[in-house]
Amino acid sequence: MAMWSTRSKAIGNYVKRCVCSNGRFMAGLVDHQSNPFGSSLTSGVAETSRHPRPFPCNMALPFLVRRFESTLAGKQLELLHASDADDDQALDFPGGKVTYTPEMKFIWENYEKRVPCYRVLDENGDQIMGSNFKEISKEVALKMYNGMVTLQFMDTIFYEAQRQGRISFYMTTIGEEAINIASAAALSDGDLVLPQYREPGVLLWRGFTLQDFANQCFGNKDDGGKGRQMPVHYGSKKHNYLTVSSPIATQLPQAAGIAYSLKMDKKDACVVAFIGDGGTSEGDFHAGLNFAAVMEAPVIFLCRNNGWAISTHISEQFRSDGIVVKGQAYGIRSIRVDGSDALAVYTAIHTAREMAVSEQRPVLVETLAYRIGHHSTSDDSTKYRPLDEIEYWKMARNPVNRFRRWIEKEGWWSEKEESELRSSIKKQVLQAIQVAERTEKPPIAELFSDVYDQPPDNLQEQEKELRETINKYPQDYPSGFPL
Repeated sequence: MAMWSTRSKAIGNYVKRCVCSNGRFMAGLVDHQSNPFGSSLTSGVAETSRHPRPFPCNMALPFLVRRFESTLAGKQLELLHASDADDDQALDFPGGKVTYTPEMKFIWENYEKRVPCYRVLDENGDQIMGSNFKEISKEVALKMYNGMVTLQFMDTIFYEAQRQGRISFYMTTIGEEAINIASAAALSDGDLVLPQYREPGVLLWRGFTLQDFANQCFGNKDDGGKGRQMPVHYGSKKHNYLTVSSPIATQLPQAAGIAYSLKMDKKDACVVAFIGDGGTSEGDFHAGLNFAAVMEAPVIFLCRNNGWAISTHISEQFRSDGIVVKGQAYGIRSIRVDGSDALAVYTAIHTAREMAVSEQRPVLVETLAYRIGHHSTSDDSTKYRPLDEIEYWKMARNPVNRFRRWIEKEGWWSEKEESELRSSIKKQVLQAIQVAERTEKPPIAELFSDVYDQPPDNLQEQEKELRETINKYPQDYPSGFPL
């Protein structure tokens, strides 16, 4: 605190030296000798800016002068505002000119029609007349289908393992397999992913093995997180997949900041942040979108609107037309996509990524895909929604079945290959669980490591007390944990 106080005073004194008595900011006073923060804050300032200029209330302070110039996204916005420049009576207001009107007219709370949903395939796997989509090869299509089927088996078997008491918790992706796999297929491996908690398919696509998933859920010594996280809270630095965090929507402002850092470093990559419809009710959703829009950060906000935030129906969360309309309010390009259509998701995310990287702008994608499974193993969704509704989406609108019909019609898949694939994946998942279950747990010492270089006295005391308690009451602690 003392260090920050000193730094704050230095900033304050520095700003005062740069402001004349008549209230005008003197950029010419900014030099290496008087700048207490070094040259990094003023390097790159155009020579023309080193002359006195007005210091309005919305002008950036000198320690923000390195913010990048407006990119294509910002220039397009300027052109939009300039379109009203022909009106001599327009109000020249900060942010752009605004025309006047003698008509008092409120903006209605909703449009006359809902925003349409982009799709490519119908429920039978047939391409819709006039639809356009990004072509994919047979190899990519079959890998996508393999991943979607693998997710199905993972969810079924891991869910049963939790019900048997072998793991403590689990969440399924049933009904949202296409969103997981198709979005991952459309991205580059260098793109950073900030998940919510229902996106294991992205990791699966990038090479996270079934054994890796099993190790994490069982929390054994081979788990990359050393058994410290709840099951399904995956993470992998190797695969550019930041670790799942239970608090809802906290990843969205982080995603905007990470994306801005990619922009500063001129990386040919973007950030993809996943969120559920319930997460859009959090303040971090709005902060993240606004931050990304203003800073023109290359980030894709992918909202999985699955109809329910645990037991809260979307009609009890917002009165807007879903999530897609919220993007325009923040100046973000947006699209609504059929989340049960793998080709539509792939095409939309592929295009969104091109926009984010080449135009340096955020994009909001809302996918519509019903959550067929329970929210988690701690939930019984039959208590708040009818069984026939769940069954309809499971059978009539199943994303895996729809994509299978398409690859079959393309001549890329057969019944024999289907049978062999399902048999193989089932064996692999069961084998991974058996291995993970037999693997010993991380040593007790791992509870106290990886935070401090040298553990402080209070942490050492806690570890000592824990070991003494375990030795004194061994019957109250599970066996198999190395001390």
